Amino acid sequence: MSTPTPDTPPVFLQTILFTDSDGRARFREDRIALDQGKPAARLSAPLPARELQLRQSPPGFRSEFHCTGEPQWVFILSGRMEIGLQDGSSRIFSAGEHFYSADVLPEGATFDPAVHGHWSRQVGDEPLRTLFVRD
Repeated sequence: MSTPTPDTPPVFLQTILFTDSDGRARFREDRIALDQGKPAARLSAPLPARELQLRQSPPGFRSEFHCTGEPQWVFILSGRMEIGLQDGSSRIFSAGEHFYSADVLPEGATFDPAVHGHWSRQVGDEPLRTLFVRD
C-alpha cells in the first residue's frame, strides 16, 4: 500500500504473474486505487470473485513447469512459496503476501515446458497453506 497525499487516495499494490506476448511468464506490478470508503477505512471498488479453494503443500513440495488454468488471486496464509520463471528468476512470497496468477497458456498454443509457465515450491520447514480466489 502507498501513503496517500491529501489529493491522492492510497493504492493496493497487486503483483501479477502473467503470460507476455512471447508466451513466457513474467511478473509486473499494478495499482488498485483505494478510492472508496472513509479515510479511516479506504476500499477499492468491488472485485469479482467466483470461488475459493484452500491448499496445503508439505515441506519439499515442488511442481514442474505449468501454466495457471484460469486467472486467480493466490494468498499465502502460512509458510513460504517460491515461484520460478523460465528466465531463471524467482520470487518468494511469505505469509500475508499475495499475487495474481494470470500465467495462462496463450490461445492456440501447445504447452512447451521449455517456454511456457512457471514452477512453484514450498520453502522452509513449515507447510505452505494458500488460498486461491478465482474471478
